[in-house]
Amino acid sequence: MRNIDIPIGLKGFEAYKWLQANQRIFVKAKKSAMKKADGVCLSTSFVNRKGVIVKEALPTEKNDNELKNSTIINTCLYYDSHGDVHLPGIWKKSLADNNKRPVNDILLLQEHKMAFNSIIADGADVFPYTKTLTWRELGVDFDGETESLIFDNTISKDRNPYMFGQYAKGYVKNHSVGMYYVNIDLAIGYEHKDFKEENELFYKWIDLIPNKAEVIEDGMFWAVSEAKVGEGSAVPRGSNPITPVYSKGVEPLLGTPDEPDQSTQAAKESIFQTINQIFK
Repeated sequence: MRNIDIPIGLKGFEAYKWLQANQRIFVKAKKSAMKKADGVCLSTSFVNRKGVIVKEALPTEKNDNELKNSTIINTCLYYDSHGDVHLPGIWKKSLADNNKRPVNDILLLQEHKMAFNSIIADGADVFPYTKTLTWRELGVDFDGETESLIFDNTISKDRNPYMFGQYAKGYVKNHSVGMYYVNIDLAIGYEHKDFKEENELFYKWIDLIPNKAEVIEDGMFWAVSEAKVGEGSAVPRGSNPITPVYSKGVEPLLGTPDEPDQSTQAAKESIFQTINQIFK
């Protein structure tokens, strides 16, 4: 892929026009590597296959050598640190293809490390699926719903003793999806006849995005309508602030979460950090 010379000082219409003209190159760049997206929930709250959130401080099924839980790996419609908005249905084909395989091929990993000693669960011990939840069920004071990517997991102490202990003690608070882009389009909020398709995409989804103020400030987002799930990972902290803490007998605090400090945020891919700066 050729390098892109990004013009300095473009503003407004000219900036978006340049991005529109070069979007295929940026899309190719996004598709060329696995995205390690933002975590959106935690193992100390559980959404079972019936869509019921269990407010317990520890996993619902646990013994000395095995525990079972349900982890929310990703939620659609949130504007993440990569400049993306995952659209409902993004995982449909990937999960359908996975279901055709003799054994589940999607893994639960420790911190996106594809190594034997970092596998937390795989095969029949991971059951990935999607479920529609309201934002308020996730502790966000926002109307509407989100499609959640959920893993039901059976975690064995023998497989990964360290992470078994982290889960058993309730220390794992974020998860993150490792995915490959399949279909992605540019959405632009700057209204102009030259951006008809980009405007339609932007305004179709903007009011359904819980952190839409960030989108409006940037003036654009990448709408991801299809992606392939490779794995879900336990991570210390994701850049997505929707990480509700459910404790036994305590309802989640509703409100607009604050962004974590810069030291804990997953950095935006550098090429997209750069193009965002030209819009400021």
